[in-house]
Amino acid sequence: MTSSATLKTSAAGGFGEKGFEAFLKGRDEPNWLVDRRKKAFEALKAANLPTMRDEEWRRTDIRALKLDQFAPPIHYEASIEARNALAEAHRTLDKSYATGCVHVNSVLTETPDPTKLGGATFVDLNQAVKDHPDLLKRFLMSESAYPLREDLFSSLHAAFWTGGTLLYVPKGVKVAAPLYELVGLADAGKVDMSHCLIVLEEGSEATFVRETIGASREQSQALHVGAVEIFVGPGAKLRFVNIQNWDDRTWHFSRERARVDREGAIQWTVGALGSRLSKVNQDVALAGEASRAQVNGVMFTSGRQHLAYFTRQDHQAPHATSDLLYKGGLKDSSRIVWKGMIRVEKEAQKTDAYQKNDSLLLSQAARADSIPGLEIEANDVRCTHGATAGQVDEDMVFYLRSRGIARETAVRLIVEGFFAKVHDRITLEPVRDALRDAVARKLHGGGSALQADGEIEIEEA
Repeated sequence: MTSSATLKTSAAGGFGEKGFEAFLKGRDEPNWLVDRRKKAFEALKAANLPTMRDEEWRRTDIRALKLDQFAPPIHYEASIEARNALAEAHRTLDKSYATGCVHVNSVLTETPDPTKLGGATFVDLNQAVKDHPDLLKRFLMSESAYPLREDLFSSLHAAFWTGGTLLYVPKGVKVAAPLYELVGLADAGKVDMSHCLIVLEEGSEATFVRETIGASREQSQALHVGAVEIFVGPGAKLRFVNIQNWDDRTWHFSRERARVDREGAIQWTVGALGSRLSKVNQDVALAGEASRAQVNGVMFTSGRQHLAYFTRQDHQAPHATSDLLYKGGLKDSSRIVWKGMIRVEKEAQKTDAYQKNDSLLLSQAARADSIPGLEIEANDVRCTHGATAGQVDEDMVFYLRSRGIARETAVRLIVEGFFAKVHDRITLEPVRDALRDAVARKLHGGGSALQADGEIEIEEA
């Protein structure tokens, strides 16, 4: 490991020693949280920036990322221009869901309507530290749930996280109305370190839609290092949607985990659409007997985007079920790396687990890496996995054109049909519509694989 790959924690400002000390001084936090941040910072000092020689990163090149150009988020009032840049996304969410909160450049700009929460607690995480300390001390980045030494970005987030939300649903409470969170970067905001914590107690239910979005900042880069922690109690049910729609100048790193207890259930939908480069770890732990998880993923890349999503279905208890389906479409010179793992512990007999990843290449320069995997220690299970990659079927295009349909329209219909199976699994109509519209916009956006003469290049990458 070269010295250049080591985070310069001794440097002034930024994420170094002086920057961390200044960061702590600017926050009024209890000792237990300060101690956790200090422990994370010690892990950060010992960490190296990942390189392509590390197994998990050998398909993801982040040499162009210069961490010393960034610094922890500073609390300042978001400008009118910054708010306006995200206004359309806000209007869409506000129209489709009951209530929610908005963060712009790490600043809370809108709070939920408490009359529409149905008994749940939905607050800014900074405020939750003061108002719900016992709850956060129990769940927020406890060492068992959020290991600090998994990589540099895990430690960086744990040391410097700023803002985000807490959704807490007490025992037996069922929140009928869907809630939302919008996290945006615009104007001068270059760094977001938000953390999303969701806790459902026994027998509770909720639906939560979270979208991250970036607006153009001319040529300035942006950095998001985030995390999602989900705890689904016994018999509880959560529908969670996480749409990543950063702009093409944002580096996106996130570690996302859900723990599902006995007879609990989660439907987790991922929309991976934006960012310059993304590296996301999404883990679901089936920790209780007869727990269930359905994971849906819609990915679409264009230009020179690089998305790397690593998923893990961790079966720890018997009679649990998990079902994962990721589909990706790729244009131009973009690349998607998906690596999935089904892990079955010795105690997890009668496991029923499935994972599938399909990729549709719309350019001869696009590349999809699909790597499904199984680790099984139990002897009475049903586990299946698979992956496919291919181009638009010319016979299907010919058939549609023979019916008088223009080639561009034919390709669009084929792409829509490719994603239809995962769209059909999404139970929230506004989410289905939003993902369909986003894929359609990217399909016909700048740098399209649709050529000027109406032909599409289809050749194996």
